[in-house]
Amino acid sequence: MLVVLTAASQALLFQTEVGQVALVDQWERTALAFGQDVDDARYMQFQALSQKGPFYGIALAVATGPVLTLVVAGVIFAMFRSRADRVVSFSQVMAVVAHTSVILAIGQLVAAPVSFMREATGGATSLGLWFPALDAASPLGRFVGVLDVFVIWWIVLLAIGVAVLYGRQARTLAAGFLGVYAGVAVLLAVTMTALGGVA
Repeated sequence: MLVVLTAASQALLFQTEVGQVALVDQWERTALAFGQDVDDARYMQFQALSQKGPFYGIALAVATGPVLTLVVAGVIFAMFRSRADRVVSFSQVMAVVAHTSVILAIGQLVAAPVSFMREATGGATSLGLWFPALDAASPLGRFVGVLDVFVIWWIVLLAIGVAVLYGRQARTLAAGFLGVYAGVAVLLAVTMTALGGVA
């Protein structure tokens, strides 16, 4: 049901002219941030692709819903399988990941109207919005721009669920999971800065 709701919210957003313009802007900013040139031909490609925005929104909802849930459950099951003091089935891990993924779905539902009002899809729920004084193209600005409030919330809940399943300390797991997320954010920020992108 949540996948249907998030897919519908994304499809509705990208059906509108505002959503399609915001989508083109997001793609252009991403390309520039990673040091790629966006000439007129590439920009026209983005505009043509934005006409299929509703399909992009549906694909995004499926990728960040069931596909992400399956992948994360598989990784957690594989990571903790050999170190578990208790027998935990894949279906139990899948249940924890699926239930905590509700937070990611809520994040998408919140982001859709915010993106429409801001006329921009990027960072609708990122920590970067809390620090408007930071230059978005600076390494620190890029770092906080990558961090998402709902993803952080999801990671903490996921750590609590995994801790209960495997008899671990939730605080330690949350710190480890958040550390991995922060590491990925640092890597993205450094990469974008090194490639010399502007946005």
